[in-house]
Amino acid sequence: MGSQLVQTLRQGVWASLTGGWYHDPDQNTFNNSCHLYLWMFLLMLPLSLHLALPPTTMALSIYCTSVTIFFITIKMVNYRLHVMFDKGDVVPPSSLSDVIQGAENKSNASDSCLAAKLSADSAALDCRDLEYNEADLEHPSPQLTTADNSSSGIDVHSHPDENDPPDLNVDADGFLRIPSMFRKYGPGGRTHVRGLSMDSGKDAVLIADRSQNKQTTMTSSKSDLEAKEGQIPNESNFVEFVSLLESINSTRGASGIENPPEEVTNEEDRAMEEETSTQEKPSRKLYYKLKLFPGKWVNILYDRLALLALLDRNQDVVENIAVVFLAFLVAFLGFILLNHGCFKDIWVFQFCVVIASCQYSLLKVRKAFSASFHSPLDVFQGHNQIVAYSRAAYFCIFCGLIWILEQMLRRKDLPVSTVYGITIVLADALKFLRDILVGITYCFPITFLVGLFPQINTFMIYLLEQIDIHFFGGTAATGLHSAVYSIFRSLTALSLLYGFCFGALKEPWDEQHTPALFSGFCGLLVVLSYHLSGQSSDPTVLMSLIKSKLMPTLVDSEEEGEDSEDIKDPLPEKLMNSVKEILLSDLVVCSIAYILTFAITSSTVFLSLKVVLYALAGTVGFVTHYLVPQLRKHHPWLWISHPVLKSNEYSQFEPRDDAQLMWFERLYVGLLCFEKYVVYPAIILSALTNDGFSLSHRKNCDVLLMTVAGMKLLRASFCNPSFQFVTLIFTIVFFEFDCSRASETFLLDFFIMSIVFHKLSDLLHKLHFIMVYIAPWQIAWGSAFHAFAQPFAVPHSAMLLLQTFVTTLFYTPLSPFLGTFIPPGCDDNNLNSIFYEYLTRSLQHSLCGDLMLGRWGNYSSGDCFILASDYLNAFVHLIEIGNGLVTFQLRGLEFRGTYCQQREVEAITEGVEEDDACCCCEPGHLPHVLSCNAAFNLRWLAWEVTTTKYLLEGYSISENNAATMLQVYDLRKLLITYYLKSIIYYLIHSLKLQTWIKDSSITEALVSYTKWHHIERDPAVFSVKIDEDYVHCLQGVTRASFCNVYLEWIQYCANKMEEPVDCDEDSPLVTLCYALSVLGRRSLGTASHNMSNSLESFLYGFNTLFKGDFRIATKDEWVFTDMDLLQKVVAPGVRMSLKLHQDHFTCLEETEEPAILYEAISNYKTSLVICHESDPAWRKAVLSSRDTLLTLRHMVDDGTDEYKIIMLYKRHLSFKVIKINKECVRGLWAGQQQELVFLRNRNPERGSIQNSKQALRNMINSSCDQPLGYPMYVSPLTTSYMGTHKQLRSIWGGPLSLDSIRTWLFSKWVRKDNLTSCNSGVNMEDVDCAGGSSSLSHNPNSITSQSLSLYQARPNRTSHANRQHAAGLVHQIFSTGDAHVCSTNAIYDKFKGMVHPSYSFTYWFPYHESITHLSRVH
Repeated sequence: MGSQLVQTLRQGVWASLTGGWYHDPDQNTFNNSCHLYLWMFLLMLPLSLHLALPPTTMALSIYCTSVTIFFITIKMVNYRLHVMFDKGDVVPPSSLSDVIQGAENKSNASDSCLAAKLSADSAALDCRDLEYNEADLEHPSPQLTTADNSSSGIDVHSHPDENDPPDLNVDADGFLRIPSMFRKYGPGGRTHVRGLSMDSGKDAVLIADRSQNKQTTMTSSKSDLEAKEGQIPNESNFVEFVSLLESINSTRGASGIENPPEEVTNEEDRAMEEETSTQEKPSRKLYYKLKLFPGKWVNILYDRLALLALLDRNQDVVENIAVVFLAFLVAFLGFILLNHGCFKDIWVFQFCVVIASCQYSLLKVRKAFSASFHSPLDVFQGHNQIVAYSRAAYFCIFCGLIWILEQMLRRKDLPVSTVYGITIVLADALKFLRDILVGITYCFPITFLVGLFPQINTFMIYLLEQIDIHFFGGTAATGLHSAVYSIFRSLTALSLLYGFCFGALKEPWDEQHTPALFSGFCGLLVVLSYHLSGQSSDPTVLMSLIKSKLMPTLVDSEEEGEDSEDIKDPLPEKLMNSVKEILLSDLVVCSIAYILTFAITSSTVFLSLKVVLYALAGTVGFVTHYLVPQLRKHHPWLWISHPVLKSNEYSQFEPRDDAQLMWFERLYVGLLCFEKYVVYPAIILSALTNDGFSLSHRKNCDVLLMTVAGMKLLRASFCNPSFQFVTLIFTIVFFEFDCSRASETFLLDFFIMSIVFHKLSDLLHKLHFIMVYIAPWQIAWGSAFHAFAQPFAVPHSAMLLLQTFVTTLFYTPLSPFLGTFIPPGCDDNNLNSIFYEYLTRSLQHSLCGDLMLGRWGNYSSGDCFILASDYLNAFVHLIEIGNGLVTFQLRGLEFRGTYCQQREVEAITEGVEEDDACCCCEPGHLPHVLSCNAAFNLRWLAWEVTTTKYLLEGYSISENNAATMLQVYDLRKLLITYYLKSIIYYLIHSLKLQTWIKDSSITEALVSYTKWHHIERDPAVFSVKIDEDYVHCLQGVTRASFCNVYLEWIQYCANKMEEPVDCDEDSPLVTLCYALSVLGRRSLGTASHNMSNSLESFLYGFNTLFKGDFRIATKDEWVFTDMDLLQKVVAPGVRMSLKLHQDHFTCLEETEEPAILYEAISNYKTSLVICHESDPAWRKAVLSSRDTLLTLRHMVDDGTDEYKIIMLYKRHLSFKVIKINKECVRGLWAGQQQELVFLRNRNPERGSIQNSKQALRNMINSSCDQPLGYPMYVSPLTTSYMGTHKQLRSIWGGPLSLDSIRTWLFSKWVRKDNLTSCNSGVNMEDVDCAGGSSSLSHNPNSITSQSLSLYQARPNRTSHANRQHAAGLVHQIFSTGDAHVCSTNAIYDKFKGMVHPSYSFTYWFPYHESITHLSRVH
C-alpha cells in the first residue's frame, strides 16, 4: 500500500505539476539525469533572461531562438536515430577484444550499455563461439556486415538494395532461429538470451547449436515489448529485438563463477540468478550504422528502448515540425507576457514553471501521467499522442487571449455601453477577464492534476459545438471534422445572409413599405435555415453521395471488391438514398418557401398579427408538447395508473403486426408540422418585419445580431420545437410586463432567452439528479455510521450546489465522484452482440419516424433511453436532432447481467398499480389512480417509463439443450442417419456430380468401396449404438448394409433430378455416397477424439464439424481432389441434420417418409440459414433480415459447459421505453473516470458498484465504453431519417421532388386529357378510350363513354373491332330511353348477353355505382 501511494504521488501528482518529469527508480542514472537537466534548462532559461536582460525585443529574440534551436536539434537527432533503428545496418564486433573495449569505453548511458568486466574464465571462451555462424541462418541478411571497432569508416562493401525484404529462418514450430554470434553465454556455458516468437504472447525457443544441441525456452514479458507493439521482427531489426531484451535483463547474469556446463544444476542456476541482483555481466553489444553523408557513417552503440525511455518518439516529419512550432509559440507568448509586466514578484517564477512544464511535455510525457490526467481512456486504449500537445496548446490559447486583452486595454477610447439596462464599462470588463485568464494560467499544474481540461481535440469539438448550437442553431457534433464542417457551413450561410440584410437596412425605410431586398433576405433566411436544419453534421454520407456521382468508376470498383467478399453492407447505400431524397426535396420545398416568404413579407400582413401568432404558438405548443405527451405516458402526471391515450397494442400480449397508426398520432404529427413550418416561421418573420424599421437606423453590429438571431431561432424551430413555446411565453411575459424597459427587440430577447432556458433546463436536470441521489430515504443504510454521518454531509451538499451552477454554465458533467466500474465480462464470447446490431438497423429504419409520432414522448439532443424486453436491454443515446433526422448510438447490455443489474431490471419491469399504501397504512386508492406511496416514489426517480409496448422488429431467441436431445443413443443414431441423408441430398443436387463420378482420381481412390465384401471396422468411429447400417456380426459397416438403409433415399433423390442419373446398387453414385458417408462419420469420430460413445465427446465433435473444422484421415484424403466435396456437401449435411433432428420431435412419422423429408430439406435449404455464429454468413443473414436462423452454440459460463441449439425467428419485439435523466448519465460516466483512473480504485466490490434503483446506476455504468463499462455492443453513430418510416410517409406523402410532382400530375390529369382527346375525334388506338368513333363525341350522351373510359385497367387487351362494337352497344343501351334497362342489373345483364364471351366485362362494369350514375344522367 505504501509503495503504491509513493508511486501515485511520484508518477501522478508530481509529474502533473512538472509537465511529466519525475525521478523514476526503474530508469538508469543517465536517463534520470538527462530529464532533470532538461527540465532545469527549460525553467532557468526564461527566468534568467527575464531577470538579467531588459524587456526588449532582443531578449525575446534570444529566448525564442534558443528554444527553437534546442528543440530542432533534439527532435532531429531523435528522429534520425529512430530511422536508423528502422532501416539502419547492424554491425556486430568482430572479436572478443572489441566487446571488452566497447564495454570499457562506454559510459553509463543506458541499461543496455552497462560497463562489464570479464572474468578470466569467461575471457577464455572459444572465439569461435563469438564468430558469425552462417549455419544458424539459412538465409543470412545482406545488411549484417563485419567491420572494425572504429568510430567511423568508409563502407567499402557492396550491399544489396535495402528495401529487399529479408528472409527469416523459422523452425518447424514457428520460432525464429537466432545465430550463435548474437547469443551471450553466462557462466558455465549456459545461454542467457530471451527471444520473440511470431506471436508475442508465446514463448520463444532459442536453438543453441552447441555440443548438446539443447533447446532453451524463455518467456517474453509483454511490458518489455510495449515500445515494440505493432512491429514484426525481421532480419534487419531482429538482432535489435534480441539485444533490447537482453538489456532489460542485463542484471540477471553473474560473473566469476566457474562451473563447466555439464555440472550446472537447476539449484545452482537459481542461486546464481539470486546473486546477480547486485552484479553485472558482460553483454553482447551491437552497433548501428548512422549514415552522415554518402559513403560516411558513424557506429552508434545504442538501442531503441533506451531511446524511448529517454525521449518520446514523433512518427513523421510533420509531427516534429508541429512540436517545434508549439515550443516556439509557448516561448514567444510566455516571454512577451513577461516583458509586458503581467507577472510580478514570485509569480514570475511560477509562470516560468508553467512554461517549463508545457515545453517539457513536448519532449517526454509519462504514460501514467498522460493517461491519468489528460485522457482516462488512454491508459487502456494505448498511448495517445495528442496528450503531448494538450498542455502547450492550452497555454498558447490562454496566453494569446491575455496578450490580445492587454493590447485592447492600452486603448484609451474604450466605450461604455448599456445592455438590458445594465451599464457595462468595457475597460473594467476586459481587465476582469484578463485577471481571470492570468489566474487560470497560474493554476495550470493544479488544473492538469485534477484533470479539469480535456484533450485539446475534445476541447475544440466542445467549443465549436457550443458556438454552433447557441449562436447558429446547430444540432450537434460527432467529431472534430463534424464540428469544423458544421461551423464552416453556418459561417458561410451567415456571411451570405449578412450581405443581404446589410444592404436592405443600409438606409432607413418606412414601416408600411418593406423593401424588396429585405423580403429577399427573409426568403433566403427561411430557405437556408430549412436546408441546414435537415442536414446532418456528419458530412460522410454527403461526401459519399457526391463521390458516387462525380467518380462513379471508382465507386463501382470499390463495390466490386466488396461483392467479391460476399459481405456487402446495405446500410451505406440506404443512407445515401435517404440523403439524395432530402436534397431533391429541398430543391422543390426551398423554391416554394422562398416565393411564399418573399410574397408575405412584401405585404403588411405581419403588422397586426403579433398577438394572434403568440396565442396560436402558446396553444399549439401546450397541446402538442405537454398535454398529448402526458396523456400518452405510462403514468400521466405520475398520478393516473394507465395511459389515457392508449395504443392499439397496449392490451395485446404479443403483437405480431406493425404498430397501428392511431388518430392522436396523426393529430400530433399535424400539430407538430403546423408549429414547425407555419407558426414559428411566421413569428420570426413578423419580428424581423416589425423590427426592421428600428434596425435600419442602427449600427452594423445590430444588423449582425439580427441575422444571427433569426437564423438560430429558425433552425431551432425546424429541428425540435419541443420547448420553444415555453421560451416564447416566458420571453413575452418577462419583457412585456416584468422588465419592459430593459427589452431590446423581440428577436434579440427571444434569442437570449433561448440560451438562458437551455442552461436552466440543464440546471434543473442536475438538481433533480442530486436530490434523487442523496435523498435520505433513497440510501441503503448499511450501518449506524450512515445515520451519524448524514448531517455532516450538509457542507458537502452546499459545495455540490456550487459545483452544479458552475458545470451548468460551462455545460460539463456534474461528476459528483459517484462513478463505478466492474471488470469487463464476457457473455458467450459476445456472440449475442449481433442481435443488438440488428436492433440498431431496425432503429435506423424507424426511430426518427417514431419520435415524430410521439411514441417516445418529448425528446431533445442528448437524451438517454433504455429499451427493456425479456432478454434485450439496450441503452439508446440521442446525439443529434435535426429536421427529419436523428443521430443516435445504441449500447447493448448483457443478456445475463450481474445481480445488481437484475435488480434494476426488476425495478423497471415491476408495476406500481397494485400498491395500496399511503404512508404506513394501506387504505387503497381510487379507480385508475395510483396510491399516495406509489405516486410519491415515482417522483423520486431519475427515470420514467414513457411507453410500455413499443414494437420493434427483431429476433426472438429459443434455446434447446443439445445434451437433452442427444442423451439417448437412439437419438444420436437418428442424428447420424439424418447426417448421412443430408450428405446424399447435397451430393445429388450438386452441379459437379457428373464431374465427380467421372473423375479418374476419385474413381481410383474409391476402388475398395466398390467391393461388397469390404468392411469398415474402425471401432472408434462405427458403433451399433449410433449407426443404422452397422452389422454386428461383421463388427463394421459394409456396402450392402449401407444400401439396405440408404439406397431407397438415394434413388428417390436421383429420380427428382431433371437429368437421369444411374442409381442402382453397383452405380458410381452409390459408391460415392457410401464413401462420403464413411468420411463423414470418420470425421466426426476424429473430432470427438475417437470417443463418440461419450455424450460430451460426441457433442464436442459435432460442434467442431458444425463450425466447419474437419480433420481428414489419411485414407480419406481423396476428398481433397475437390474441396467442394467438403464445403458444399459434407458441411451443409452436418448443419441440415441438426434441423431435421429437431423436427423429429414434432413430426416423427412424417420425417421417415422420403417425399416429406425431401420436401423439408428443399424448403429449409432456401428459407432457413444454418451456420455457426462465427461464420460471416451468419452476420450477413441477420443484417439481411432473414426470417429464420439456426445455430449450435458452445456456452461456457460459471463452470457450466453446455451446447445449446439456438433458433432465431424474426418478429416484432415489445420493449419498454424508459427515459433517463441525461445529467444522471453524464455525471455517473464522468464519476467512473475519476474513480477508476484518477483515484485508481480497483476494488471490484466497492459500494459505488451496487445497484441503485432510483438512478439505475449499474445499468448506466455498465453501458459506458470499455474499460469503464462492459457493454456487449456499442454501435457506431447511426442516423435515422423520417423518409424510411412507412406510417409517417403515408401521412405526409413522402419527400416532395420533381419526379413525385410529375407522377402526381400524370396520375390526376393525363386521363382527363385523353378523354378530351377521345371526344375530339382522336384515334381510339392512340388514346385507348372507350368510345367507338368520333361521332360519339357529338352525342349529348357522350358522357357515358367518358365515364366508362376511366376504367382502363383490364387484364386482357381486346381487338379494336371488339372495342368499337362494345362502345356501340353501350351507346345503344343508353340512347333507347327504355325504363327497364336503366337499372344497373338490367344494363349489366343485357350487355352481358350482347357482348362476345371472350371480352372482359370488368373493363366496362368495374363498379355498379358508375352504371347507376350513368343511368340517372340519361
